[in-house]
Amino acid sequence: VIFFFHSPPTMQAIVELDSLLSCDAAVAAGCCEPRWARKAREQATINNNKGDRFIPQQQCARDAQAASAALLKADLAKENAQNLASPAKDAFRKTLAAELLPQDSKVLSFTKKAPAPAAHAAMKQLYTAAPVAQAKRAARFISRVPEKILDAPELLNDFYVNLLAWGSTNVLAVALGCSVYLWDAATGDIAELMHTAAAENVVTAVAWMKDAAVLAVGTNEGEVQLWDTEKRKQLRSMKGHAARVGCLAWNPVRTYLLASGSRDSAIFVHDVRVQQHHIATLQGHVQEVCGLEWSTDGVQLASGGNDNLVNVWEPLANAASPRFSFDQHCAAVKALAWCPWQSNLLATGGGSADKTIRFWNTQTGACLNTVDTHSQVTSLQWSTTYHELVSAHGFTQNQLTVWKYPTMEKLADLEGHDQRILHTARSPCGSFIVSAAGDETLRFWNIWPQQTAAAGASGRKVASVKAETSFARQLRW
Repeated sequence: VIFFFHSPPTMQAIVELDSLLSCDAAVAAGCCEPRWARKAREQATINNNKGDRFIPQQQCARDAQAASAALLKADLAKENAQNLASPAKDAFRKTLAAELLPQDSKVLSFTKKAPAPAAHAAMKQLYTAAPVAQAKRAARFISRVPEKILDAPELLNDFYVNLLAWGSTNVLAVALGCSVYLWDAATGDIAELMHTAAAENVVTAVAWMKDAAVLAVGTNEGEVQLWDTEKRKQLRSMKGHAARVGCLAWNPVRTYLLASGSRDSAIFVHDVRVQQHHIATLQGHVQEVCGLEWSTDGVQLASGGNDNLVNVWEPLANAASPRFSFDQHCAAVKALAWCPWQSNLLATGGGSADKTIRFWNTQTGACLNTVDTHSQVTSLQWSTTYHELVSAHGFTQNQLTVWKYPTMEKLADLEGHDQRILHTARSPCGSFIVSAAGDETLRFWNIWPQQTAAAGASGRKVASVKAETSFARQLRW
């Protein structure tokens, strides 16, 4: 290394340069600090200078609010002092405070929660309260004791005939041997309507025309007679069957149509308005026809026979053969009943070898349900006010059974007859069922009383309830 000097160097400069070149002297502290040490020192300086973020003290905020409130209170006191000189202003202030703020109330409260409105409290209770188990609905009481018992001497103990009918005029018709008797439920009067000439020509079927005092009577000689029950006069006689007429059924819509079933296995359809009354013959059974029933809409006709068949006809369509023929029963089918609230639902009951009730959809032909009753089924009656039906039984229990539909839960067994029940009929008000049995008695049962409390909701009229009450009193008379 060569140094050039513009002027002669001093002695001190020469000594320092010589010391530097020889590296004999120690390096002055800090004059040549390492880079890592310098970085650490700078970072430590930065961390020491960095402070926490500023958070105002809550006590200071509360003090500020207290000071503001004190100032506001002082201003209000000053204003009130000025208003004391005006009684009108003071009265207005008191009235306004009383109207807007109830006594001892607080507009804002920092210690207690504001009370919830009543409506909100009700909704909170509705959505937060534990579910309360609903009380089980009490079973409807069904009296096991008949309201009235009447004697029926000479009542035929024959499964295949139909000797009982209850008309819309509240008159019960019952065939006893060769005679037909009428019992007026309104007055309790009993009158003989007719009597056949021959002792062997017993009455085998009776049926009322809908909403009329006309009774159809079938005889053992195959004759069908029409009687005016008010005038006690025979209107006409219709012949054609080759054997006894065991069942009759009036069309509920076309009330001039009458169907008759006979032991000759034929079903005749009569138009009682015209002289040539026989308008159709339905051939679908091979043995005696013992059950006939029109559907509630008057379109279909159900027939049951001793050949264990159930046929569903549509006579108005001029069909020569049944629309459906059911052969699932194992005994004679006499019990037939159409559901009053569903026109295509048919209930059928089988005899002593079958003991079942079957339900059919007569639009599709499907069997909806089968119930084993463990007893001969002789008659079926639907309720017009409840979803229930009653079955009458012969061997071996001789009782009426009340069923809930469609579950077919047994609600009650009504016992009292000593022999098999042969026939049943429903009262015009729909509350009572009368049963006729081989013990030659008629028993009246109050099974479906009208619901007075639910009359408005279910469409039942109070007038029908009064009619039923009056009718019950007449039965007890």
